[in-house]
Amino acid sequence: MLDTPKTPTEKSYADGTILMNAAEGVGVVTFNNPAKRNAMSIEMWEGLGAALIELRDDPDIRVVIMTGAGDKAFMSGADISQFEKNRHNAQASEEYSKRSDATRALLADYPKPSIACIRGFCLGGGMQMAMAADIRLASDNSQFGIPAAKLGIAYGYNGLSQLVSLVGPSWARLLLYTGMRIDSAEACRIGLVDRVIPDAELWDATTEIARTISGNAPLAIKAAKITIAQVLKDPDQRDKKAIKEIGTACMDSEDFREGRRAFMEKRKPNFTGR
Repeated sequence: MLDTPKTPTEKSYADGTILMNAAEGVGVVTFNNPAKRNAMSIEMWEGLGAALIELRDDPDIRVVIMTGAGDKAFMSGADISQFEKNRHNAQASEEYSKRSDATRALLADYPKPSIACIRGFCLGGGMQMAMAADIRLASDNSQFGIPAAKLGIAYGYNGLSQLVSLVGPSWARLLLYTGMRIDSAEACRIGLVDRVIPDAELWDATTEIARTISGNAPLAIKAAKITIAQVLKDPDQRDKKAIKEIGTACMDSEDFREGRRAFMEKRKPNFTGR
């Protein structure tokens, strides 16, 4: 895997198993547990939440990339070595879920665009993490699967909702019932990932897309994110007021005026998010 950019803003959480750095308007969160193919411990879930909150609250960050350390995995799922202690029965599993659900909810409603940069294994909880991102870019050596049926685990409602939304109910059944793995070409064909990129080019392609997003008007991107989220809801659950409000904010913004000026002056716009 190509190294992510090192900057003075780099921080670590959960004893270094979650890394965060930021540069040029782009935040990067790395799952840093390569010895276990980046399997997520409960401590990593909590560290991830802290990193995401910091990037969310940083006004200079406009897009967030999530990736895995090493070249073997984006995330291979939950750390099964913790199951005997933390998920050995329904009550223990419920307590585990309470500690990790806050981070899942944070990512589900994340206000900034997010990209999953996927190399190698993306399994179980790793699939849920990737599906929660706005955009999924995968290397040509990636593998995807949900082995819940092989472990006696019920895959949660939120993860299944995301899966069905992306690939439809038939493919969701096939993946869940069999626990099968599919390669990145198949994942792209069924809509699970958005683009497959040669492994050596994945990081550069991901950061190029992130920087493109970062250079665009933040309010316009926010409007797209809000509106798409509402489109995915049932008609009677859609917040038309929120859509109208963000549309009005865009039209009244300094960025809209800057965009028009830059177009007429044949230069790159300088958007401020206001």
